[in-house]
Amino acid sequence: MQFAKRLQAFKTNVFAHMDRAKAAARESGQEIIDLSLGSSDLPASNLVTDAIESNLKDRSTHGYLLYNGTGAFRRAAAHWYEKKFGIEVDPTSEVLQLIGSQEGTAHLPLALLNPGDYALVPDPGYPSHYGGVYLASGQVYPMPLLAENQFLPVLEHIPESILNNTRLMILSYPHNPTTAIAPLSFFQKAVSFCRHHNLVLVHDFPYADIFFAPTKPPPSIFQADRKKSLSIEFFSLSKSYNMGGFRVGLAIGNRELIMALQRVKAAVDFNQYEGILNGAIAALSRDNSIVANTVATYLQRRNVFVEALNRLGWQVPTPKATMYVWAKLPTPWPNNSIQFCQDLVAKTGVAASPGAGFGTTGEGYIRFALVKSPAVLVHAATKIVAFIKQFQP
Repeated sequence: MQFAKRLQAFKTNVFAHMDRAKAAARESGQEIIDLSLGSSDLPASNLVTDAIESNLKDRSTHGYLLYNGTGAFRRAAAHWYEKKFGIEVDPTSEVLQLIGSQEGTAHLPLALLNPGDYALVPDPGYPSHYGGVYLASGQVYPMPLLAENQFLPVLEHIPESILNNTRLMILSYPHNPTTAIAPLSFFQKAVSFCRHHNLVLVHDFPYADIFFAPTKPPPSIFQADRKKSLSIEFFSLSKSYNMGGFRVGLAIGNRELIMALQRVKAAVDFNQYEGILNGAIAALSRDNSIVANTVATYLQRRNVFVEALNRLGWQVPTPKATMYVWAKLPTPWPNNSIQFCQDLVAKTGVAASPGAGFGTTGEGYIRFALVKSPAVLVHAATKIVAFIKQFQP
């Protein structure tokens, strides 16, 4: 059998290796504390599940849901966005409902790239950002995100020879995995850069609400591109509203980009069950209490986990956003994050994500997801540091 060449980019998958390592540790008798996946352990609000339940017996909601049937959701999303950022949004032409924001980041390159075109992608970054480019037979130009640059790409370092064949730039702040926040001044610079080089600017924004300095919320890309001249932004209800399994996301942005993505989407799928979208409408239409409770939970977990690691001897930075801790490999461990994570889960049952799984520049780091209770996180920290100390002189 012959397969498409684009599949070559997916031959190796660090996270599949980690799944096997977790399974082997479990079979050997280890109790697994899984901090490797950013899948919230928190439940969706009763407000959401009650809205979904109320639809289940309504047979009119059981059929395919086409684009025109998503109007109520698009209006709720536009109102939510206007209230949050003070920017007007047209629900008829500037909003598209998605099956999670990952659908948007994976499918948009199909609408923008011809084979061989480049996309500028953060390194480290979320794997679907790379995957969407490869599925479109495009080429990735990685933009290194380094601590000395506050994990922001240095746009001036991108070669002109690459830019001549580039069609889009992908950004995502607050950033997974580094936890960095980009200031509005950087977004303004990025918009000017993309305008100068005729690029589409894609901003993946699933952690818009998960930040820990309430007076300084992370900016939207449209605070820098207020006319939506070249940008599109993706938002997910998975993190803010603990609805990961419901797969609800949305795109807001330039109407031509929205239309192009809609054309790809129409060729691939329909939409979620209407009752799920009604649950999402209930979430977006509510006051901020659902989100506030989620953020308070992650803030407590962040403080407990970071304090425990630091107290026990592994000095890690305190993240300002997201549901993760991004930590340098402890000394004297060799620069092999995959081996560290495989050994850690085998010996302790604690599973983490190797930085190498997020890109070349992620090597030398480990990502922990704050998806367990404070007591479990402290227990995990104790196990982690005891494991490290076995190898220290």
